[in-house]
Amino acid sequence: MKVLETERLILRWAETTDAEFIFQLLNEPGWLRYIGDKGIKTLEDARNYIVNGPRKMYGQIGFGLFVAELKDGSIPIGLCGLIKRDGLEDVDLGFAFLADSQKKGYAYEAAQGTVGYAREKGLKRLVAITTKDNAPSSRLLEKLGMVLEDYVTLPNDTEELKLYALDL
Repeated sequence: MKVLETERLILRWAETTDAEFIFQLLNEPGWLRYIGDKGIKTLEDARNYIVNGPRKMYGQIGFGLFVAELKDGSIPIGLCGLIKRDGLEDVDLGFAFLADSQKKGYAYEAAQGTVGYAREKGLKRLVAITTKDNAPSSRLLEKLGMVLEDYVTLPNDTEELKLYALDL
């Protein structure tokens, strides 16, 4: 199901047929370094991730991580969306893109569209978290108008993360 459209991208619900893409993305060095190993070692693991992650969140709160695909060719290149995480009071903006699709403005374009979507859904505030050493994500969040507000550690984790916030 299409959620939103930007100049070059369509953001849509993740489907189990996206398993190959999810497998690739979640095993990229950047994902493993900045987000963490989700244990996606097979296509079945990827399908389970889709069902128990994004699809479950769509059913519970109406949104989640969306697949960002190029309008030209419907090629999936990343994930971007809204997540309700344990340990965060507000909804979190999350994004990750394949290495080949980075540094082309896609993440910013998708994130900007997602911020607009959050406003349309009536959210009053949006947060985002990133590791302290993820300078590209920090720059993107600041470009969106988000401000470094605090440092947080999520439940069942030990790493302190940067917490950015934006009043909608």
